[in-house]
Amino acid sequence: MPSFDIVSEFDRHEAQNAVDQANREVQGRFDFRGVDASFELSDETVQIQAEVDFQLQQMIDVLRNKLIARSLDPRCMDIQDPELSGVKARQSVKLKQGLEQKEAKDIVKRIKDSKLKVQSQIQGEKVRVTGKKRDDLQQVMALLRGDDGPDLALQFDNFRD
Repeated sequence: MPSFDIVSEFDRHEAQNAVDQANREVQGRFDFRGVDASFELSDETVQIQAEVDFQLQQMIDVLRNKLIARSLDPRCMDIQDPELSGVKARQSVKLKQGLEQKEAKDIVKRIKDSKLKVQSQIQGEKVRVTGKKRDDLQQVMALLRGDDGPDLALQFDNFRD
């Protein structure tokens, strides 16, 4: 029986490349001349440093554009609240990897509500969808990619026929 997995992952190497490109762009921009601003990727978190809050917002836009250019879904970004001190402004952007239990349950519920003839089950940080026809599985993919789908960075892998 055909099946596939629904996962939420990002390529760490591509994320590192996006952060490096964002650093280079910020260092070369005219509005950031003489400003101590930088990005740093550690584990699954991007630390952003600048002098004021307004610059943090510009830097998040730069990071988002670089992630898109490296074929990473910007919906994997979980932007935290900025930490403002007298001299520096810092902000963390967590890159979400894996489906949480609540998100997986929401995906399974959407699939069941669609009345398609497929079975879905949660397996750790992924959801496996199984059906008799390949067309049914493709309809599930279209359903989750659609406008009313979950606001998550989803990938479909391990497709077996």
